[in-house]
Amino acid sequence: MPPRKRPTGAITVDVARPADPALHLPNFINYLRAECGLSDNTVLAYGRDLAQFNGWFREHGPARLQQVELPLFSDYMGYLNEQDYAATSIARHLVSIKMFFRYLVLEGVIPESIVELVNSPKLWQHLPKVLSPDNVDRLLASPARADRYPLRDRALLCLLYATGCRASEVCTITLRDIHLDEGYCRCIGKGNKERMVSLNPVARAAVEAYLQHERPKLTTSNEQSSPLLISRGGKSLSRITVWKLVKRYAGRIGASRTISPHTLRHSFATHMLAGGAEIRALQELLGHASIRTTQIYTQVEHSRLKAIHEKCHPRG
Repeated sequence: MPPRKRPTGAITVDVARPADPALHLPNFINYLRAECGLSDNTVLAYGRDLAQFNGWFREHGPARLQQVELPLFSDYMGYLNEQDYAATSIARHLVSIKMFFRYLVLEGVIPESIVELVNSPKLWQHLPKVLSPDNVDRLLASPARADRYPLRDRALLCLLYATGCRASEVCTITLRDIHLDEGYCRCIGKGNKERMVSLNPVARAAVEAYLQHERPKLTTSNEQSSPLLISRGGKSLSRITVWKLVKRYAGRIGASRTISPHTLRHSFATHMLAGGAEIRALQELLGHASIRTTQIYTQVEHSRLKAIHEKCHPRG
């Protein structure tokens, strides 16, 4: 008899024997959504990683979850490496497994999580790419009258750079969240964490022009819960649409094809540090849970200054 299928929203897993981790996966997915407040994309990523782990576990794992030992996880990391997964992908898989086994401990399924002893693979620390202030100005000015919605697109680009928000965060900003008179807006980040981000004069002017002259043509709804940035159908812009728009305007100014919405976030952080912002304040502005994530931008600024020194110093 073939194994039964158990639906878990967008994730389907095989369920065959009582020891299968998949037996606990549906409840774990619900736990991530309801109690951890993770985004749908993050939950789906956890589900995919764990569905793959479960398929491997069925063949190589012990009969009972309580019998799991440390070498099992080392073997699985080795298996992922043999499949030519990048170190970053292996590290993400390990995080998913650790979260899952912490949940099993919380539910009393196992007494302790052995996987916590497994170290994450060493990662090369790639410095994020940033735009120069001049190129940022060119990018923000690139939407033209020939574009379908130039005022909306300029407001989008200005918001991304002025606030350092992620693409997904900009998409969820509502009319209620925007406070142009006070010069700030509210956004919801990872884990449903709320933070306030400032709007510079350029962003305020761009958003105001869009609200006055273009948004009324896209929708008649002015409910405070309505999304700020909308499509022709009056719906919130998707992350993919934001990504495509940034790519389009970056190409227009001759910027690299690697430019993305996150490049503007990196540029925001790097330029803030160059302007004298403290690292702790930048952490709050970016919504980083750990200061270690924010510290990467200190290396970016150091690299930029080193390049300037080598270019301009007569003995560089």
